Amino acid sequence: MDRYYSHEDRQLVAVDCVIFGFDDQELKLLLIKRNMEPAKGLWSLPGGFPKKDEGLDQAAERVLSQLTGLKNVYLEQLYAYGDVDRDPGERVVSVAYCSLIKIEDYDKDLVKENNAHWRPVNDLPDLVFDHLVMVEKAMRRLRRRARTQPIGFELLPEKFTMPQLQSLYEAIYQKELDKRNFCKKMLSMRMLDKLDEKDKSTSKKGAFLYRFNPEKYEQLLADGFYFTVDVKTKK
Repeated sequence: MDRYYSHEDRQLVAVDCVIFGFDDQELKLLLIKRNMEPAKGLWSLPGGFPKKDEGLDQAAERVLSQLTGLKNVYLEQLYAYGDVDRDPGERVVSVAYCSLIKIEDYDKDLVKENNAHWRPVNDLPDLVFDHLVMVEKAMRRLRRRARTQPIGFELLPEKFTMPQLQSLYEAIYQKELDKRNFCKKMLSMRMLDKLDEKDKSTSKKGAFLYRFNPEKYEQLLADGFYFTVDVKTKK
């Protein structure tokens, strides 16, 4: 078999996953303690190398599934990192992915088995190589997406309260939002179903539960609707 590119230099290609979760108060990142050199014992994003029969997306999906037990979750290709000396082990080009998961759904045994831990995004340890750069870019992408697309619901349980929804956006944007404006804006978009149930875990009166309705959202899009969230701070 002819090797048309045999004269070209060789390098490895890897995938790294920036995996976000939300626990009602904080936006968190799933990190692992590396069990291999280089940088064994240091904090890292989950990642790996594609198999010979895998595309990049498939490799990222496999890494995510093997670590959390989850499939069919939000996963978006972020950026390619290819500085010559970014990995001291060898010349490696890494394609980063951003994933949003419901933090209550992941397989806790798998996470423990892989020596993975959730860490608040505003209190991260030192990360290997250029992984902090990947995280910072993923945060900027998340903030842009959350303002113009309903991807925030990927981080919430199926049923949630309006205070939970506001807490999520406050965690993403790292600012306290105006409660009245936020609630009014979310309800005005008519893509949330108000349920005949209340969450009474924080008060006797309780707060009504809501559910995001993707069918309503798709119909709104077909009618020319644009999702926007005004990130106005509390007065």
